[in-house]
Amino acid sequence: MIVDCAIYSNGSRTKGPEDFSDAVEAARKAGDTFVWIGLHEPTEDEFALVTDEFGLHPLAVEDAVRAHQRPKLESYDDSLFLVLKTVGYDDEHDTVHTGELMMFVGDAFVVTVRHGPGSPLAQVRRRLEEQPDVMRHGPGAVMYAVCDEVVDTYLDISAELQVDLEELEASVFAPQTSRSARGSGSVAERIYGFKRQIVEFRRATAPLQDPVARLTGGGVPFVPEGTRPFFRDVGDHLARANEQVEALDRLLSDILNANLAQVSVQQNNDMRKISAWAALAAVPTMIAGIYGMNFTHMPELRQVWGYPAVLLLMAGVCAGLYRVFKRSGWL
Repeated sequence: MIVDCAIYSNGSRTKGPEDFSDAVEAARKAGDTFVWIGLHEPTEDEFALVTDEFGLHPLAVEDAVRAHQRPKLESYDDSLFLVLKTVGYDDEHDTVHTGELMMFVGDAFVVTVRHGPGSPLAQVRRRLEEQPDVMRHGPGAVMYAVCDEVVDTYLDISAELQVDLEELEASVFAPQTSRSARGSGSVAERIYGFKRQIVEFRRATAPLQDPVARLTGGGVPFVPEGTRPFFRDVGDHLARANEQVEALDRLLSDILNANLAQVSVQQNNDMRKISAWAALAAVPTMIAGIYGMNFTHMPELRQVWGYPAVLLLMAGVCAGLYRVFKRSGWL
């Protein structure tokens, strides 16, 4: 559905025809004027009128309607098509969710298409309307403002993930009793779940580097040269976000390796204890097995002190083994 449709002339919002077809025609005739149309999860039928009016390329229209695209920048004869992935953070469940934002930029129009719950553009529109000097750059200024909002959100999300990662790190390196109470399996599950979130986050940030670099370098149609400094600022923020994502991923891999090492050490300790107790049980079992063979001619078989002597022998050997294992740390 159409969320908003407005005409901007010389950097300020102006009144114009309510029908966006008439608004685009008026903007093209006036010069220094463009139309910004915002849509949220439009259907093919809803988007058909916009497609016909602006002459959008059918491949780009298909991507905009169906979504599920990676960040990219494509140039067509009559428009520029930019795909961004929006990222949101659920404080209650400590999870990352993503959406998509597509932009069509032409000579006198901007069409934004949102999919998913993230990054509504109403605040971007209000902020731009309060900066007529920026808005005078036309559709390129809108593209900059949207990119800046999305990338700044990346930095906020990475800060939230850093806090979660510190908490996860503290739980992994907590005292042994605390880890045992929670269980090693639950910690490993949390680590893998966190890693999936980092991978999802990286799918939004990493592919966007090339489109922003192209916008920064200039020579992109429908984007004036005066907007290059603005896109350089976006590029700096995006580079920082990507560095933070890479750092989170490396640290998470280290935490995972540390947790696996802890689990391996704990398993070795458990196996040593089991082996020690098995050795303690093996000695009396062996002696009892020998004297349970019921042979006639056996040493001390018919002696009065034979039975207590064997019991003392078992107890003495077991006590000796227990002391040896205790000193070596096996028990």
